[in-house]
Amino acid sequence: MTNSNKTALISILKDSSYNLLLFAQEDIKALESKIKIVKNKPYVNCIIREREVQLKPEEVVRQLYAAKLINDYGYPKKRVGFEHSVQFGRETKSADIVVFDQDRPTVEYIIVEVKKPKLKDGKDQLKSYCNATGAPIGVWLNGGQISHYNRKDPNFFEDITDIPKADQTLEDILKERFTWRELIVKDALLNDRITLKAKIEDMEDEVLANAGVDVFEEVFKLIFTKLYDEHKSHQDRAVINYFLKKKNLPMVAEPAAAYGKAKERSFDDVKAALGQVDDSSFRLLEFRNTGQTDAQLKEKIQRLFNEAKKKWPGVFPGESRIDLSPSHLSICVSSLQDVKLFNSNLQVIDEAFEYLVSKSSKGEKGQYFTPRHVIDMCVKMLNPQRGEYMIDTASGSCGFTVHTIFQLTGHLFENTEISAEEKDDVLKVFGIDFDEKVVRVARTLNLIAGDGETNVLHLNTLDYDRWNEKVNNPDWRDTYGAGFRRLEALKADRNSNKEFLFDILMANPPFAGDIKESNIIHKYDLGFNEKKKPKSKVGRDILFIERNLDFLKPGGRLAIVLPQGRFNNTSDKDIREFVADKARILAVVGLHGNTFKPHTGTKTSVLFLQKWDSKLCPKNDDYPIFFGVSEKSGKDNSGDYVYVKNGDGKPKLDKYGHLIVDHDLHNHKGELPDGIAEAFIDWAKKEKLSF
Repeated sequence: MTNSNKTALISILKDSSYNLLLFAQEDIKALESKIKIVKNKPYVNCIIREREVQLKPEEVVRQLYAAKLINDYGYPKKRVGFEHSVQFGRETKSADIVVFDQDRPTVEYIIVEVKKPKLKDGKDQLKSYCNATGAPIGVWLNGGQISHYNRKDPNFFEDITDIPKADQTLEDILKERFTWRELIVKDALLNDRITLKAKIEDMEDEVLANAGVDVFEEVFKLIFTKLYDEHKSHQDRAVINYFLKKKNLPMVAEPAAAYGKAKERSFDDVKAALGQVDDSSFRLLEFRNTGQTDAQLKEKIQRLFNEAKKKWPGVFPGESRIDLSPSHLSICVSSLQDVKLFNSNLQVIDEAFEYLVSKSSKGEKGQYFTPRHVIDMCVKMLNPQRGEYMIDTASGSCGFTVHTIFQLTGHLFENTEISAEEKDDVLKVFGIDFDEKVVRVARTLNLIAGDGETNVLHLNTLDYDRWNEKVNNPDWRDTYGAGFRRLEALKADRNSNKEFLFDILMANPPFAGDIKESNIIHKYDLGFNEKKKPKSKVGRDILFIERNLDFLKPGGRLAIVLPQGRFNNTSDKDIREFVADKARILAVVGLHGNTFKPHTGTKTSVLFLQKWDSKLCPKNDDYPIFFGVSEKSGKDNSGDYVYVKNGDGKPKLDKYGHLIVDHDLHNHKGELPDGIAEAFIDWAKKEKLSF
């Protein structure tokens, strides 16, 4: 045998589904230093079996986790076994790692599964082992993700934050003090590198599919309630921010630094610093399963939900209740309790709601939640200022409105009280959508970002003559009346819902399907052909172009996502001429074909306009236009996000603990090279554009 410490574990894991995100660098280096090469294959002396074993991907993860059990959790080697036999009738299988009971050395206490690199496969295998042995605790990991479970009975496995250390009991883990500080440090999405969508899919597999409830409604109630529980700890968050600022590790919005000039502050630095925070006076988070009975837990969560409905009215009816059974609710709460929902942007929540809403009719109407990096590019390019009025006429989950609020107030989605002056700016931001489900999602996010008030309205933007039917409905008025009154104040003509006086409009209207209702088509110039005869059908997005221009005052600016064909189809020449007559074309940004995957591969572009105005934008037939083409979409061909990685191959986290989407639309506050937005800003300054 020849010794070699040059073999990197990452090279052994290459082309496998395993990785090393969960393990500390010193543990990785310690294992690498013990590698011996035999016939060009890596071997190591097993930490438990004390004999040479070949280091295949699964074995790498097993050796590192066994070292963690011994060094971090304090389990003696004699309580840990590998390849432990589990009997299934006449068949015998092997559990990867077993920790035995302290007092009964042959009884299984914790079973660890590393064979199956995908969560669903691994969890199914793990459940079968726990059920066969009676082990109360199970762990699945693949080196990049980890899940811990408490087996309540053969059908229900509840997520737990961690496994007990050798000197702890399961009850110690369940009853552990859990504050805002702990939620930051133990946020499951960051530590396990998983999405909220994946958590919900897991809950569906476990309980929701057979729970006899509306999955969207029940998950929405839980997210709504958890957001409220986190909101109640906003004062603790302020204490933590003050502490981190003194350590030069602030988790609050700061001016963007130039790419490469931003101080390197990894989220690991933030977590290490938080270990010094005394949280003994912090509020205990309530959205947690702390070992009480299922019935007691349901009573606690229902009470929190009732409080949340009072704090943020107009999302759920006052009498609504959580419909999940106590046992099903217990599993769902355990699954969500370690997820931090308040973060620097809304991608975490958006992905989850996009998945839930797509189960209804959303996708059929060609309306998809706009990726946050596309939204941020538009906001940067149109540059909303305090005092300006902004609207999204096809608002979906309100990405454009909430990110405009971030721009105006300097606050991200981070559980912060806003001042009266900031609230005044927030109430100049509006959203309209015809899908009642997404309006409720959007209102939730806007209510929180806007400190309890919002202008998100359930209306059909295109069919404005029939708005009064909604307004005259007492139930609609109770929920949306205040916002609608603020909208009415911006009418160009107080007797008509057609034209408004907004400074900025940003929208991604639905572009699937045609409008065929003649009463709607007749309202629009683009509803008639060159012979002035009404068309029998018109593309939905075409009517939105005209409608959106009606919402803007002279000099107002607009960003709209459109199918690429509108820019080059010969049959759409009349649309382009209509637009050029009404507004200056500022920019066209071609988005990558993967941008809206997995929902659609339709090639899209963002059109930026400024309405002609004698002062702000004098009419001119000859002017330059900014063109940009995105070559890096931030998604792969399957529609999954692609993230920036550190030198060690791990996904890089920004200072908020966010994964950084790898795209070229803007510079992510200095984390990425300058992108299309920054190039446009430089060009706009040279062109002396009014904004």
